Amino acid sequence: MTDKNRSQWDLGRFIETLTYFEVIPFLNWVQQLIQGRPKDNEDRPNGERNVGVILVAGATGGVGKRVVQRSLERGYNVRALVRDIDKARSILGNDIDLVAADITQPETLTPLVMADIQAVVCCTAVRVQPVEGDTADRAKYYQGVKFYQPEIVGDTPENVEYQGVKNLVQAAAKYLPQANEKLIFDFTKPSAELKDNWGALDDVVMGGVSASNIQLVENTALFAGNVSTANSGGFASVRTKNFDPPFNLSGYKGVKLRVKGDGQRYKIFLRTDTKWDGIGYSYSFDTIANSWIDIHIPFADLIPVFRAKVVKDAPPIEESRICSFQLMLSKFEYDGALNPKFSPGGFALQLESIRAYDGTTLPQFILVSSAGVTRPGRPGINLDEEPPAVKLNDQLGGILTWKLKGEDSLRESGIPYTIIRPCALTEDVGGKELIFEQGDNIRGKISREDVAELCVQALKVEKASNVTFEVKQGENTVNSIDWQSLFSNLQPDNK
Repeated sequence: MTDKNRSQWDLGRFIETLTYFEVIPFLNWVQQLIQGRPKDNEDRPNGERNVGVILVAGATGGVGKRVVQRSLERGYNVRALVRDIDKARSILGNDIDLVAADITQPETLTPLVMADIQAVVCCTAVRVQPVEGDTADRAKYYQGVKFYQPEIVGDTPENVEYQGVKNLVQAAAKYLPQANEKLIFDFTKPSAELKDNWGALDDVVMGGVSASNIQLVENTALFAGNVSTANSGGFASVRTKNFDPPFNLSGYKGVKLRVKGDGQRYKIFLRTDTKWDGIGYSYSFDTIANSWIDIHIPFADLIPVFRAKVVKDAPPIEESRICSFQLMLSKFEYDGALNPKFSPGGFALQLESIRAYDGTTLPQFILVSSAGVTRPGRPGINLDEEPPAVKLNDQLGGILTWKLKGEDSLRESGIPYTIIRPCALTEDVGGKELIFEQGDNIRGKISREDVAELCVQALKVEKASNVTFEVKQGENTVNSIDWQSLFSNLQPDNK
């Protein structure tokens, strides 16, 4: 090849690329030494992170504050919906996203309150206290209704248990994502973490001179640059660092890109191996110039590729361990075939999001209701045998009747839900075996600790979708619970 057919290769960019993707450990050690920022596993991208927000309503109550704590412990992004920010900080601490709103006032359920939610846990309840009053920490209330003559204070059961729940359900329906999708990257919400996860990987690693980058601009990710075929090059790409742990996308059909391109054909690669130069599972997709489109990429259609050559004997992609993602513009397709829509020079591909699609449907709205909601006025009920809330339903403004109507508003909404009807709530430490029943005949008690754990666990169980059930604690203390098995015994609601 003559000198006029070659361009100046950039050694500095080559080393920069290898350093960014931690290909040569020595280079990373030198960089960390110079920059004074040691790396550890906590800095590595985490494929198990939760992109969306769990909105907890009633977050300062006995169950709600425990739901917040346990959700945070499991890595969820939690937003606490409260009426009094100062009071909430005294209960929940300073390291929690708080929003001021009142479910009885739908105008307060603003886009700011509901933004980016992936699920809602509703633990709101009308305020009940002894007729003679209570202590500041509600000590008498937490002993249980049977120890005192109760009364409703503040708002009515109709407003809180029915209209408030209905308001929250209607607001959530506008903002919750499609139930069977998982958000992987949301480029409409720029963040330092998102920016740091992606880096340029161009043909400089093969001696070429193409150059690209990815920038977060105008609430999108812009993959842009210049592709040159000089020096036998011809590709530009951006790739994520390896995620640890990887993304588990088992149960989904594929991934979906929301993109606006320039009319060229691009590729996406998914990798299940952390090797720098290993097999990538590839899919080519066409764009329409200056038009936003959705690109559906079935896992079954991904092609195993090594250095642009198809690997004939490679196994299908292992959806449960997606270690990295890569976007590429290349003059080649596979096995030497040319990209029919490729043109060298400048290019631009914008992305709004990457999602997994057609997965299992998980609950998106968890409602903590109450056992006994169907019993007031039920023929054959012996009130002497019933819990105080059933006996006192009329004196307490029809509290259980309005709770049932609140449940119905959720069942009719179309949102995948779990309705939990706990028996008498206690301040016990929890950790007991749980007994589920349906039909609303159960009596007993259950710790608020266990109800909170149940709320958080239900978010991850497909069989918890669209079910209503009562729960009480058993006699035995247990170290662990098989949640899948417990929920599998329930029958979905007839709607």
